[in-house]
Amino acid sequence: MSENTFPVYTVDAIVNFYRNEVLTGQEAKHFTKSDLTPTPKPEAVQTLYMRVLHLLYRFRPECHSMVPLMENIQNPVYHEGTTAITSVYIRMQQFLPMCLVYDFSLNDLLAPKKQKTLTVLSGIMNFLHFRKQRMDMIFEKQTRFRADMDRLQTYSRGNLEAEKKIEMLTTIPPEQQAEADELAAALSELQATNIHEYQEVEAKNESIAEWKSKIAEKTQKLAQVKVDICSLREDVAKLRSQIVESPEELKAQMEKMRENVKNIKNTIKETDESMVEMQNSVQSMTHTEAEIQHMYNLLQDLESSMNNTKHRAEEHKELTAQYEKKQKELRNLCVEEGQLKRALGMKLDKESKQNIRRQKKREMKEQHVQEVLGQCNQIHQKREEMADRIQEISGETQQLKAKMQSMRDVCSKETGKAQALYDTLTASMDELHRRIQTHIVDLKQDVAKMSADF
Repeated sequence: MSENTFPVYTVDAIVNFYRNEVLTGQEAKHFTKSDLTPTPKPEAVQTLYMRVLHLLYRFRPECHSMVPLMENIQNPVYHEGTTAITSVYIRMQQFLPMCLVYDFSLNDLLAPKKQKTLTVLSGIMNFLHFRKQRMDMIFEKQTRFRADMDRLQTYSRGNLEAEKKIEMLTTIPPEQQAEADELAAALSELQATNIHEYQEVEAKNESIAEWKSKIAEKTQKLAQVKVDICSLREDVAKLRSQIVESPEELKAQMEKMRENVKNIKNTIKETDESMVEMQNSVQSMTHTEAEIQHMYNLLQDLESSMNNTKHRAEEHKELTAQYEKKQKELRNLCVEEGQLKRALGMKLDKESKQNIRRQKKREMKEQHVQEVLGQCNQIHQKREEMADRIQEISGETQQLKAKMQSMRDVCSKETGKAQALYDTLTASMDELHRRIQTHIVDLKQDVAKMSADF
């Protein structure tokens, strides 16, 4: 038991497992703990093994009892009793090494022992657990593979749609090519006009600033002149009160004052003219500002269209990045698919090789069985020949007895000789019968040994 590489389960666990996982219907209902303990029942154990072979290899239980109808087999009814057990034994010998059980014998089918039967059933149970886990893993891989294939198809369709969108966004229809060229030329002219007008606006702004500075200087000078006039009027009033009026001086002062007034009027006139020019400049400035506002609106429209173009370019970049990402995922999925296909091919190749080996072993065993059956047929033929010889000898004996009886009546003198001859023949017949009986016993022992070997 310590040499086993798998756990040996309890009787209750084994019974529950085989009732739930292997047996079905009435067999599962009638299979109990008493079929394994204290002494396993051969019929229950054989049924379990048949159901395990049916579960794993789809080999139905009734197929074990089939005998091939061959010409060199006489009385095939004699083979039906041992055919099922021999078939189960041969197939369990092929199967149990996969469960790490290597010491299975024919005695485990005909007269099973408790501990050995529990060990074999535990090995089969461990193998079935391992098989179930591997099948679950394979089913999960198949599910993931199908999901990956679905995603691959979805990504391929998305890539095709993205390529179509990119082509639609980057391709200008032929009927709109002339309009697009006109819009591009108009856009370039508008940009050049905007740059030129912007330069003119900057120049006008500079001239307006110069005029504003000049107006400020003039206004400051005018205010200073007004202050000077007020101060001069006050001085004149003071001087008039203090100085005796002289006609000549008065004329001179009046002329000076007239000149000052004239100068002031000229200054005021120049200021008015400059104010008129400033008003014209302001009007032209408002008109220029309106034009600038209009140009600004056009520039905003152009900026919005440029933003839309930029947004579309970004979408194009994103779609391109997504397309590259999907291409990478597609390549990864293709690589994974290739790996799975290679693994599946290796597995199928391995299974085909195993099937070829099993077929060769099966043919070799069938050939060996045919040879043994041929030997059995030869033994049966020899037995029939011996039976024929016995019948011939019995016929001869009867003939001799008849002759003796007839000669007993005719030849009374040779009665002693005939009696001696009869005794001799009787002794020889007994010896022959004894030899035939020992030969038949030896043949039965040989047949028993050959059936035990197979």
